[in-house]
Amino acid sequence: MANTTFNGPVRSENGFQDISINATTGAVTVDATFGAATSVTDLTTTNLVFTDQNHPTTAAINATATASAADVATGYITSTSAAATTITLPTGTLLGAAIGATRGTVLELYVDNTAGASTVTIAVAVNGILSSAAADTPGSFGDLTIASGVTGIGRFTIMFTSATAYVFSRTA
Repeated sequence: MANTTFNGPVRSENGFQDISINATTGAVTVDATFGAATSVTDLTTTNLVFTDQNHPTTAAINATATASAADVATGYITSTSAAATTITLPTGTLLGAAIGATRGTVLELYVDNTAGASTVTIAVAVNGILSSAAADTPGSFGDLTIASGVTGIGRFTIMFTSATAYVFSRTA
């Protein structure tokens, strides 16, 4: 089949699939499925990862604890605690394995404390370091505290430097 170029949006009610066909057997293999909660990774040519920001699942952490890799992989953590809470991120090894990270993988993490009654503080674990922007300007990129109430939401970026190590900073 020839390549097709579209001018304008391409739409489908049932998603898209990228396939390959074995030249010998003719077997069709689905390489990627693109739908409502799609992540697209092309490390071959651009070393970039694009991740959908729709969060169909979230994690709730309402007391001081270490977040599981699955919690962080949802991209959205809520807290409704009445007491001050510290959420420690998982190690780079655990989080990297959970999301299939490689060098260049980027994960956005939202922490929602709008229904909480006290602050939430984020802490990094082994193989997680604060970015130089976070270390240099702790009042903004390095602000790891999320207030409670209507302004109580923070966005953080986790950038992987390898499959097992990440750099962490606040982006909003």
